[in-house]
Amino acid sequence: MKDVFTKLTADFLSAAVFFILYIATDDVVLATSAAVGVAIVQVVWARIKGHSLGFMAYASIALVVVLGSVTLLTNDPRFMFAKPAIGHFAIGVIMLKRGWMLRYVPPLVAETIPEYVTGAGYAWAALMFVLGLGTIGVAMTGDIKLWVIYMTFTAAAKVAAFGVQFIAFRFIIASRLRAARA
Repeated sequence: MKDVFTKLTADFLSAAVFFILYIATDDVVLATSAAVGVAIVQVVWARIKGHSLGFMAYASIALVVVLGSVTLLTNDPRFMFAKPAIGHFAIGVIMLKRGWMLRYVPPLVAETIPEYVTGAGYAWAALMFVLGLGTIGVAMTGDIKLWVIYMTFTAAAKVAAFGVQFIAFRFIIASRLRAARA
């Protein structure tokens, strides 16, 4: 679990630096420059240490550099605010693959209710697209406070969706197992 959080931190470090500095200073140039700098240092540090960065790390770093450059050229933070939408859309596209979720659930779930797991996979894809569109809408306002509130909402929405899915799967599996015993 610690390894997962370490990788997630590395994947999103430059974006976190941007948002923390932007909130603290309201200086888009400083925040963006620092984020781009952190992204570049991450790549250099990984090369020096002989570590390979994962796809998500490279994708996040590339987005920070590209969107950061556009932000610096335009002096407009909305490009950096929109960055998470790209991640939501990319993950949503991946989640459109039929049955993608079956490998992530326990065997009992995959064997008992595979059609529900597949349906839930599509529901997750839809959620990612909706959250991505919302992120773009909020990013276009340029309001950092609204953006932070919305990002908190996106995290809460994912946790809530996971909770609903967990409870629904347990209920459906219990019903099927009772019906099979009867």
